[in-house]
Amino acid sequence: MEQTSLGFPPLTVTVFIILAVSALTIDLIAHRKDKPISLKKASLWSLFWLAIGLGFGGFLYLQHGAEIASLYLTGYALEEVLSVDNLFVIMAIFSWFKIPEGYRHRVLYWGIIGAIVFRAIFVAIGTSLLALGPWVEMVFAVVVFWTAVMMLRAKHDGEEIEDYSNHPANRLIRHIFPVYPKLVGHHFLLSAAEVKADLAKPENKGFVFHVKKNVRYATPLLLCVAVVELSDVMFAFDSVPAVIAVSREPLIVYSAMMFAVLGLRTLYFVLEALRSHLIHLEKAVVFLLFFVGFKLALNASDHLWHHGYEISAVASLGVVLGALAIGILASFVFPPKLTEE
Repeated sequence: MEQTSLGFPPLTVTVFIILAVSALTIDLIAHRKDKPISLKKASLWSLFWLAIGLGFGGFLYLQHGAEIASLYLTGYALEEVLSVDNLFVIMAIFSWFKIPEGYRHRVLYWGIIGAIVFRAIFVAIGTSLLALGPWVEMVFAVVVFWTAVMMLRAKHDGEEIEDYSNHPANRLIRHIFPVYPKLVGHHFLLSAAEVKADLAKPENKGFVFHVKKNVRYATPLLLCVAVVELSDVMFAFDSVPAVIAVSREPLIVYSAMMFAVLGLRTLYFVLEALRSHLIHLEKAVVFLLFFVGFKLALNASDHLWHHGYEISAVASLGVVLGALAIGILASFVFPPKLTEE
């Protein structure tokens, strides 16, 4: 059978591309308006994206067998679970920038596009580095272990929202563009004329802002997008090695991550509504990071010393799904204690 450079026949690669582009186009058309997304609507869209992800897994099962499908589903589930922590960070970013609910899905859309691009780059680099030898895999294990330890330590830092005024992405945008400190619809950039038109509105009476001619101004929405993008890039440094621990095949790794990432925009609104209830889900994320680090270290040590021990794709899938289920179940069985005012 003819193979592509990704290690799979052209049919598989074509189905992946068509499915991903079509689903992304449908989502973009359906969410063009600046309206808050209800929990019901977000839940239905999350099920839509889940069906797309599982559908591609079913296709892999029919075309390439149970082992390939298990590798994909493990990577898919792992990326979804690990993304929970990143979505919680994005919630804090939205709160700090005071982004209204109606505009959050627009910021998330561009964040998702950035995530797709950067993950493609990181997957290509990561899978290429593995060819250098098992010590690279050991380095990946250390990175994942370090992330898990940092998450454990962060639990004791309180619930304070981080100050993003000195965030590198925020400073970069401010270095490139002057900033108009008010939101003007869903615009990321404003011309001098648009700024003057906004200042002329009755609600902005008394607000003083010096407008320069022939200058484009960034809005807080663009600053927020930049911070979200850089946050996701930093998150990808952890999640890409984690999914690579499941499979070294670039298409398996990238398709699993991409279909998981594509559903994050609507999953965000589900998690935002249920955040106060899913208090033990982050513990499941930490556990899975330790598991992934162990799996990476085990694979690397097997290549170095040939001890013969490994964790199969089916066992990995069971651990990921089991940890997710336990984290969700524990959150409802042991709900947060209500503090008395």
